Amino acid sequence: MISYSIRAKNPHAHVYEVRCEVSHPDPAGQAFFLPAWIPGSYMIRDFAKNIVRFDAVCGTESVTVSKRDKQTWRCAACVGPLVIRYDVYAWDLSVRAAHLDATHGYYNGTSVFMMVVGQENDACAVDILSPIGAQYAQWRVATALTRDGAAPLGFGRYKASDYAELVDHPVEMGQFSHGNFDACGVRHEIAITGRHNADMSRLERDLKNICEAQIRFFGEPAPMDRYVFLVMAVGEGYGGLEHRASTSLLCSRDDLPSPTMTDITDDYRTFLGLCSHEYFHTWHVKRIKPAVFIPYDLSREVHTALLWIFEGITSYYDELFLVRAGIITPATYLEMQGQSLTRVYRTPGRLKQSASESSFDAWTKFYKQDENSPNAIVSYYAKGALVALALDLLLRRETVGRCSLDDVMKYLWREFGQRGIGIGEDQFGAIVKHVTGCDVDAFLRTAVDGTEDLPLAELFASVGVDFSLRPALSQDDKGGKPAPNSAAKARGVFGVKVATAEGGARIVHAFDGGAAQSAGLSAGDIIVAVAGLKVTGNSFDRVLAAREIGVPVKVHAFRRDELFEYDVVPMQAAADTCVLQAQSKMLAEVQQRFDAWLGVATPTITC
Repeated sequence: MISYSIRAKNPHAHVYEVRCEVSHPDPAGQAFFLPAWIPGSYMIRDFAKNIVRFDAVCGTESVTVSKRDKQTWRCAACVGPLVIRYDVYAWDLSVRAAHLDATHGYYNGTSVFMMVVGQENDACAVDILSPIGAQYAQWRVATALTRDGAAPLGFGRYKASDYAELVDHPVEMGQFSHGNFDACGVRHEIAITGRHNADMSRLERDLKNICEAQIRFFGEPAPMDRYVFLVMAVGEGYGGLEHRASTSLLCSRDDLPSPTMTDITDDYRTFLGLCSHEYFHTWHVKRIKPAVFIPYDLSREVHTALLWIFEGITSYYDELFLVRAGIITPATYLEMQGQSLTRVYRTPGRLKQSASESSFDAWTKFYKQDENSPNAIVSYYAKGALVALALDLLLRRETVGRCSLDDVMKYLWREFGQRGIGIGEDQFGAIVKHVTGCDVDAFLRTAVDGTEDLPLAELFASVGVDFSLRPALSQDDKGGKPAPNSAAKARGVFGVKVATAEGGARIVHAFDGGAAQSAGLSAGDIIVAVAGLKVTGNSFDRVLAAREIGVPVKVHAFRRDELFEYDVVPMQAAADTCVLQAQSKMLAEVQQRFDAWLGVATPTITC
């Protein structure tokens, strides 16, 4: 067994101390390795850069240590147990790495625990030690790791069957709110760190409904004995990362339900969608996964063109399960889908990069976005969800409601996830045909490998939903809702996204073919005046609304410290804002397909 310990050594300096003891080190010299990335977040993060001290001893003797590459240390040969100690700087308040201060501690194993090279399949034990000092006396521990002597929510000894399991259970320590509920016989816990005023009973009730709906979807029993939601509430933040029996979530404290909340708010709805997304990953990505991820190689980039399946399909089901669990109404779900579609239609890069290319290039493009990214790439989350939606509706239409994407997902769980078999790069189309009888290869070539927009209007019509596109009413118009006045005057736009900056409105993105780009303006420029009137990020829309489409307007902007003047010709706002509405009168068979799709009624025929 590999024995680890970790202590919050100096919370004020954000330093953990980690100890690892190897009973039988490699006689030729034992190597240790720290991962370069964390599964679920596809970018090289070089966690080893945060190692600030490393030493090794064998008995009472120091052992010579040499660095082999940026993330590998090698200890000289020794006889007997080898112990290494190192410090980890932890000041990344995200779901991906490690964070420590006097208020709490959090870490993912990939950023703190070194792998014992050659012994990664050996069992592991870890002592999670309390920081020293009276001010930490009330700290507790939240993790899905299996206790091996530690009290519930307590510091002490935990265990894992191997290194992969050890690093797939994040840990939160501190003074946190704690709740729990039972879902299909599985204990679920919620730990919320940070100042908040959440209605824990409401949160437990809503999460229970979501979790039970997903467990029953894939089939009982659930693949874990216990599950933990680790939530960090901050002023502004959003993010999640899946693990085999837990998830780490970062949210704004206003996203949580307050005790006085009656109707579900947009912010809370977004938070529940995030929870639903990460929970769905318990099956889809943590157990159903690409073949190239079995096992994970955490030393380098591992490319796959299938992330649209694993993140895109999950993004499709996350909000779908909110309506299937009774959290939101079908009308609200259609509004949310309209907003999701709007985000895709406002991305010029969707016409340049396919979903499969987006998946493959996640490491270098999606996770390393810049000011030109909307013009060059499409999100495999958003476009993948669009493909999943279209595929689901296509299967329901072609099989007259007999089969759907639901059947494909359940098959993937039975035949791949439960058996530990990965999905090959060119296997998905054959799987869909095997399950449903539908040949979808032509659809996938267009939808996944192509860049043209999908025929959503006709697919939505098959389930009684009207699909339409309208111009945005303002920069803040997220879509999903009809325009309040269809006869409103056409709106002129510059083709930019702006934000408030000191002295004016900073261009965040200048979209390809837009009026601003055509006139010479670029991302990073700060617009200070339009037609002689001062503008800010907040007033930009209002000032621009007074300008006529097609009539040049003088724009003054700073690029670096130089002032320039541009003649910009406002263009008519494009119809890129999506609205979905259920038809008021549906034929009986269409109503049945609508109800079966959203889970309003159980379909009478299954694939």
